[in-house]
Amino acid sequence: MAQNRRDDGRNRGRDEQDSEFVDKLVHINRVAKVVKGGRRFGFAALVVVGDQKGRVGFGHGKAREVPEAIRKATEAAKRDMIFVPLRSGRTLHHDVNGRHGAGKVLLRAAKPGTGIIAGGPMRAVFETVGMQDVVAKSQGSSNPYNMVRATFDALKSQRHPKDVAAQRGIKYSTLQSRRSDLVGTEE
Repeated sequence: MAQNRRDDGRNRGRDEQDSEFVDKLVHINRVAKVVKGGRRFGFAALVVVGDQKGRVGFGHGKAREVPEAIRKATEAAKRDMIFVPLRSGRTLHHDVNGRHGAGKVLLRAAKPGTGIIAGGPMRAVFETVGMQDVVAKSQGSSNPYNMVRATFDALKSQRHPKDVAAQRGIKYSTLQSRRSDLVGTEE
């Protein structure tokens, strides 16, 4: 009886940990291996996982069955997560380019109410990271794997203004006042 209670406690903790993440299936690829008796099918899954508060990761899993491939991809995504600093918890701090192989992406910060303007694989990344306003353009390959990796490359180079101010040796408030001066002249 005590054994069951302990197991229930462990499982409940694991479910709570899993429930904090949102996962999106980006792509499933079916491959066939021709053997003597016919074809053997395998599946590869690309999954993006995030907590909608700035942490996000992606994973790739392969198996003979779709659910197993998705499970492996989800576990891989949870192992390799990155943190993306968001402005006001809704958009990027600055525009950024990302690249992986032939996949190129351009990510731009957007005003409140713009929404997520992006293609399928990039949209999944932005929804799981918790972004609400962003404009993105895929300029190279439309391969979902390259698009997701290029998007992650761009998000990794995203920097918080506090880090930039510390590196330049100026106060954060000075950097923010310069930003508001520039924004005022654009409008």
